[in-house]
Amino acid sequence: MYPSRFHYEAPSSVDEALQLLSVYQGEAKVLSGGMSLIPLMKLRFASPSAIIDVNNIPGLDGLFEESGQLRIGALVRNRQLIRSDVVRSRYPLMASVAPQIADPLVRGRSTLVGSLCHCDPQGDWGAVMLALDGEVIAVSASGERRIPVADFLLGPFQTSLRPDELAIEATVPAPSGQPFGVYHKLERKIGDFATVGVAVFLDRSGSAVTRAGIGLTGVGATNISVPAAEEILVRNGIDDHTIGEAARLAAEVAKPQTDQRGSADYKLHLVRTFVSRALQAAIGREPIDIRQRRFENVASLV
Repeated sequence: MYPSRFHYEAPSSVDEALQLLSVYQGEAKVLSGGMSLIPLMKLRFASPSAIIDVNNIPGLDGLFEESGQLRIGALVRNRQLIRSDVVRSRYPLMASVAPQIADPLVRGRSTLVGSLCHCDPQGDWGAVMLALDGEVIAVSASGERRIPVADFLLGPFQTSLRPDELAIEATVPAPSGQPFGVYHKLERKIGDFATVGVAVFLDRSGSAVTRAGIGLTGVGATNISVPAAEEILVRNGIDDHTIGEAARLAAEVAKPQTDQRGSADYKLHLVRTFVSRALQAAIGREPIDIRQRRFENVASLV
């Protein structure tokens, strides 16, 4: 099926893009990678009056640490995240998830910021950015707004981004100690959406956990964080009891639905198993996940 007719706009600056958003008054869609938007348009699930292609805007592809945070521009592709030395060395959770996004062709075009704006409940980056306390930076004619990812993701394909705003960047706080992170994901085949995904992040100083984050994929109307489990890990550290409690609390907040990917009970079991496995790996009790071993040399392949 062909998409409905639309106007194509290719602004060369953020200001020009904001002017176009104002002109189309909520009837336009922003195109960065297009890996979700274009299929939706071809199926006519989305019929915008205009496409605003931001790929010609300079300065939106930056990926660097600055002032205690990692800044990820709106045009940073998943392939760039996979190849980044700073991501591999300082942000292990991001390094874990990036090679698991779809397939090499999609990773070459898709963007982290675009995934957040698409807000698919089965999207991987939402869970990761929740675990990392990430923010989305949005600009409009009235100025800049920093939106915590927990407030940005509202529901299936719904965010708190206003029609006159453009998401130009995402940020995550830099780790202060020894970071640990892993993303466990079950998919029916390589490149599929997650049946269940679990993101676990820890920042540690010696044996103490100074910061913890857990995000869930595919078990609710949007990605879900588990603050109660995070608080236990920071307060009491990691041992058999807190691992069990964290897994239990994660399953409590999950709200999976039975579908073609599995029953609700099966998905809850996966949540408990993945949280436990990740925390066991953090203290050296769990071997390297077989998926991560397969991805060790992925940067040389994409």
